[in-house]
Amino acid sequence: MKKHNQLKMYLLLVAAIFISSCGDEKSKSNTEDKGVIQPLAEHNYSVELVPENMTVKEKKMRFISLLLPAIETVYSDLENLHRETSKLIDSEPESEQLALLKEIYKAENNQALLDAIKPHPKSIALAQAAMESAWGTSRFFTQANNVFGVWSFDKNGSRLAAGEQRNGKTIWVKKYSSINESISDYYKVLARGAVYQQFREKKVTNQSPYELVKQLDRYSEKGDEYGKELASMIRFNKFEQYDKVTAE
Repeated sequence: MKKHNQLKMYLLLVAAIFISSCGDEKSKSNTEDKGVIQPLAEHNYSVELVPENMTVKEKKMRFISLLLPAIETVYSDLENLHRETSKLIDSEPESEQLALLKEIYKAENNQALLDAIKPHPKSIALAQAAMESAWGTSRFFTQANNVFGVWSFDKNGSRLAAGEQRNGKTIWVKKYSSINESISDYYKVLARGAVYQQFREKKVTNQSPYELVKQLDRYSEKGDEYGKELASMIRFNKFEQYDKVTAE
């Protein structure tokens, strides 16, 4: 009974942290809010400007060493949440905790909830991070810890003005307190967004990054070409090797 109550408290804590992180944010492809549950273990990975004399290979190695630990932290937290949620579904499928999580994840049933929580391959997150931040050299990344170019529509939120406009209006991107927070945000939008439903369903039975990226055409205005670019990025940089590494 004590262990069961601890499980409930864990899920409630995660839910509370998640709710506090939700804001009126959208991606540049105008999908729904970006972000997931904030990891229970906080890690503040800092961003430093890239030295001008670094080679391309050195810049890539620096980027991976900076991003991969944060990605693995978020991934591990989501794996834990997925495991504990699955246990609760088996023991109390109609519990209030599950109802709250389903509301948070916009899931219609328990299976959809598990599909949403299950983290997708780290290779995809790393490839998108590299593409969206230009290997950690973009202004959004260096000045706002914004790894994935997430837009902000919250006038009261911490944000940074982009150097372009759309329909005569200034584009704003969200400013994060850490890289870890940015990655958590990114996992949340893929877990909740209606346009990523097929992506979520597919990752349950197929963890191949090359197959899954085909379902991310709505993440970018590039459409189908975006998935092809991600697949090329993963293959060329051998990012799939990181999918076999489990964070401690």
